[in-house]
This record gives sequence, C-alpha cells and structure tokens, in this order.
Amino acid sequence: MRKPWIVGVLLAAALLGACGDPESGPEAAPPSPAVVTTHQRAAASPSATVSAPVRAPKVLYLGDSLAMEAQKVLGQELRRELRAAYTSRPYSGTTVCDYLEGTGAKSLVPDGDKAAALVRALHPDFVVLQFWGNAWGYTWCMDGITHAGDPTTYYKRYRADMARLTEQIAAAGGAVRPRIVWVAQGPDPITPDRVRRVNELYAKQAAASGDVVADAGARVSAAGDRYAWVQYLPCDAYEHEHPDYCTQPGRDRTALHLDKDYLHFCLAPTTATPKPCPVRSPGILRIAREITRTIAAGTRSP
Repeated sequence: MRKPWIVGVLLAAALLGACGDPESGPEAAPPSPAVVTTHQRAAASPSATVSAPVRAPKVLYLGDSLAMEAQKVLGQELRRELRAAYTSRPYSGTTVCDYLEGTGAKSLVPDGDKAAALVRALHPDFVVLQFWGNAWGYTWCMDGITHAGDPTTYYKRYRADMARLTEQIAAAGGAVRPRIVWVAQGPDPITPDRVRRVNELYAKQAAASGDVVADAGARVSAAGDRYAWVQYLPCDAYEHEHPDYCTQPGRDRTALHLDKDYLHFCLAPTTATPKPCPVRSPGILRIAREITRTIAAGTRSP
C-alpha cells in the first residue's frame, strides 16, 4: 500500500521531492530515463588528472535524480579520461530497493533495467550506484518506511537492501564479478546526520564485499566540515583553469545549487520530465570527476 509522504518540513517536500523532480508527485507514472550508451574512444585531454588504465573499463551507472542529472557529464569524463564504454540507467525518485530483482510492481525501475539484468546483458567492470537515500516514502519498494517515521527501521532496511543488491550484482557477474562503486553523498540541509549515517552504510558494505566508495560528497562540502551544507564553495584549481565553471570569479567562488533547490546540483530548474542537466554545473562536474578518479584507481589496482 502506498503511504503518504512523511516529511518534517513542507519546504523539504517541495525541494527534495524524494530525490525526484520537485514538480513530479509520487502518483505520477515514472518516466522513461534518458539513456546514455557509448563505446567511442575519446581524444586525450591536456587537463587530464588521471592516467589512462591498462584496459578501458566498462562502466554501468545506476541511481536516482542525482544520477539522472549527472549521467551525461559522468559519461564525458569517463570517456575522456579512461576511454570507458559507458551505459547509464538512472530513474528519478528511486532508491536501492528499486534496482533489486524480485520486487515486481513495487518498483520505479522496470525488470529489464534492474541492476542484475543489466550486469548479465552488459558485463560491466564497474557498477556505480548513486542514491541520496530516499527517506521520504516516495518509492513503493520502501513499503512506507521513512527516516522521519522510524529512523532505526529505515537504516536497518537500507542496509539489508544494499546487501541484497550487492549479492544480486555479484551473482549476475558470475566468474567475472563487477566491482561496485558506492557514491557517498553531499550534505543534507534538512537532516544532516541522515546522510552521514547512509554514507557510513555505504562504506561498511563496500568493505565487507571488496568494493569501493567514491567520496564525491566531499567534493561538494565545505573544507573541514564534511556534513555542513553550503550553496557556494571557493573555486578549485580545475575551475580556475576552466573559468566557465567558476560562476562568481570576482568573489572566487562557484555555485553548487540553485537558490530554491537544496538537493540537486544542476544549475537549471528541474522539470516535470527528468533529464540530464542541460547547463554547465560545477557541482555535477566535481562529483563526476571524483567518480572517474575512483574508477581509474580501481582499474589500475591488481
């Protein structure tokens, strides 16, 4: 049974949208995701920050609206830096359980795009999983469990779903198991401790199964205060070299979020139809570059 949204603050419901688009309600049918699939070889970049791996990796990117908005940029970075073959299947409003096989109708992800199904079809070397943590009862597969309603049950369920998804991906990979990259999230302005706890779950699951964490959230956090939300950060070295990504050069700072969207990193307003971010957005690029760096390190490791 689908339960009503449980959110402590009305502003959170309007802005966060359960990691979906703020203009899309939970009663709307889940839209088809934008899919990016490529196997092209990119020219070398003079500003590359990672050395090319011995073999170009195959990368599968799954996740919620944060992955939806970042999918195009991540593909560009992976192709340029690692010559990766890249496929993305994000769905806004989802969480870990949506990508589990066996959920039936209680999922925003169709059977053909479940994590295990895609692993069997594509044989990726890496499966990148990026989820905000869906704490608001948006998706059916959480069975109405919310962080606000029962934090203990929420974390227990989230941990169990992570373990199940890891097992399904490993089984689908067979003798050549893909390595999972859990993407640690940036600060949550409504319940800061929730994201910290979710990131800890990612780290524990990765350690238990021999996988890795890309701490992309640290790249969009204030120096010295990992879980304090900020709208602006000082421009980094890459942004100084590429001024289009330093949005306020006179103040030597760049924007991570729009004024009215505390969650997403796209500097264009969200729409009723989820899609990749259409404008240059420093937060998205920072996240994509950290994921790329983590995959590069994993590709070179024995």
